[in-house]
Amino acid sequence: MHAPKPEPEPEPGPARSQGVQRRSATTPGGSLVIVDRWAALVSLGALVLVALAGFLAFPTYPSYDSLTGLLWGRDLVGGAVPAFDAYRAPTQHPLVIAVGVVLSPLGGTAERALVALCIAGMVALVAAIFRLGRLAAGLLGGLLAAGLLASQLTFSLLAAIGFLDIPYCAMIAWAAVLEAERPRRGGAVWLLLGLAGLLRPEAWVFAGLYAVWIGWPLPWRGRLRAGALAAIAPVVWAAVDVAVTGNPLFSVTHTDSLAVEVQRGRALSELPWLGTRLLAGIVKWPVLALSVAGIVLAVVTRRRALVLPAVMALVTAGTYTVIASGGLATVNRYLLVAALGLTVFAAYAVAGWTALPRGTRGRTAWAVAGVLVLVAGTAIVAARRSPAKVVAELRDRQAIRADLRAVLEDPAVTAARRCGPISVPNHKLIPTVRWILDLPEGAVVARSDRSRPLAGNGVAVVIDRSIAYRPALTVEEVPREGNAIQPAPAGYRPVAANSRFAIWATCRDTVREGAP
Repeated sequence: MHAPKPEPEPEPGPARSQGVQRRSATTPGGSLVIVDRWAALVSLGALVLVALAGFLAFPTYPSYDSLTGLLWGRDLVGGAVPAFDAYRAPTQHPLVIAVGVVLSPLGGTAERALVALCIAGMVALVAAIFRLGRLAAGLLGGLLAAGLLASQLTFSLLAAIGFLDIPYCAMIAWAAVLEAERPRRGGAVWLLLGLAGLLRPEAWVFAGLYAVWIGWPLPWRGRLRAGALAAIAPVVWAAVDVAVTGNPLFSVTHTDSLAVEVQRGRALSELPWLGTRLLAGIVKWPVLALSVAGIVLAVVTRRRALVLPAVMALVTAGTYTVIASGGLATVNRYLLVAALGLTVFAAYAVAGWTALPRGTRGRTAWAVAGVLVLVAGTAIVAARRSPAKVVAELRDRQAIRADLRAVLEDPAVTAARRCGPISVPNHKLIPTVRWILDLPEGAVVARSDRSRPLAGNGVAVVIDRSIAYRPALTVEEVPREGNAIQPAPAGYRPVAANSRFAIWATCRDTVREGAP
């Protein structure tokens, strides 16, 4: 059996674009270009409307890491040094802190603004995957790739709760788009990789590889310039660490020590299967199987347009292996960029026949198989994939935040706060309580922090068992620290409560006897 003959790929660049524009009004091919553009614009418009509607309908708030970054930005504006070494503080991300500084004049609405930025990042990400899919398999490939990504609720949920990983993914994906459309572009690609490198250090690897790609054909001066551009993000990151902690490697050592403290280690031999399961959890097993078929077909047809999605997947798999070997093996967010590359391959498995010339052997069989897979896949998604779970999750987050705010703002709690710090079961509620009450570093402490004794007076937040299972609230940490962190300390008395939280306090003059 002979492999299908691949369609010659015209050189990308300005000249090609101008040629398309010149023939668009007078040739059948130009009509297809117009249809292509209108389909892209309509799809993008619909996506923007859905994203805006979701943002308005579900007033969510940022995750632990992102909210901590916002607080550090607010601390800087207020003249305080961010506490990177606070108890179980997340790794600092310079760009999130910078965003926190910029958004600080918005006050309490800054967290909603950060969520809006992440949702905009999701829209930009879907647009980028559409472009990569279109480069691989035309309009159908682009629409399929974008549709597959939009239906992967993991990405949508992460955007809705303000995870920095979504803007990071969008930057990496758009860097791939720009490079695919005009190789060795530099400029905007460097900017995107640099910004991504201030969100996640994995981008440093992409920037390093890009420096080799750009610098290889250049004289030594050009190679050194490319290397210097790739080094900007890690140098800035280290400079922030030095300015705050005096240690340029603080983020690396802090992340490692935190991983050892709160995560379970995994043997290196377990990582391939564990990584595969995590990827399947993101894109689902049918899409993962399609992506494998797409990889095989891309190799057979020698489809060069899929080189960059392959790089996205391979580099991310490599960085995940390094990170996972340090104790963070079960964090699926470290594989998101790999999932993006595989999504493009899955779209190619269904729509790649459109890139073959008419009359090519196997084109018709591939088209029929692709249509059958598309119809079956759409039916499966319609039957099994429901946004109800995501909607329920977002509604619960709203209700939990509202109940926490209500109990913290109870007059009895406000009075008791004058007697001492607020304690929470562990580190997970520290940034939330600080943000709600606009408190400085140190005003909220964790009862799980054995390095500091609790004050004799103060306020204790207790989480109801009905929500204690949630990842953002759970007191079942790794390693387990027992139930001692959940109840209020001895001598504290209840002062306020609702269905999800109770506040206990001790202060002779302000605690009301017999309060609920």
